[in-house]
Amino acid sequence: MRTLLNIIWFIFAGFWLFVSYLLAGVVACLLIITIPAGVASFRIAGYVAFPFGRRVVEKPGSGVGSALMNVVWFIVAGLWLAIGHVITAAALAVTIIGIPMAWANIKLIPITCFPFGKMVIHEGDYALHV
Repeated sequence: MRTLLNIIWFIFAGFWLFVSYLLAGVVACLLIITIPAGVASFRIAGYVAFPFGRRVVEKPGSGVGSALMNVVWFIVAGLWLAIGHVITAAALAVTIIGIPMAWANIKLIPITCFPFGKMVIHEGDYALHV
């Protein structure tokens, strides 16, 4: 089921969101101070392309540095990418099949806005991180 959902997701939303995260990563890497934000954007791009079967959890040991980078990230790219998720969710929610995809899009907004201090794991690995 996850494979089917990931294929449908990639066709209708994932590809364009993936490209937008890559673009945000390139823009963030242009400035020295925002290179960690660019790296985070590239990391999230893989998750956004195929989100089903994976989960976002808190990264142990993240602290003030992660909080500061989250503020920088939100200003540089997080807000704009979150708006992209809302627009994509609205477009997907028009059809019955698109409603679960729209909900998945909305669930991606927290990691879009604040990616530092979080990590993406596979569903089977969740018990190891709890």
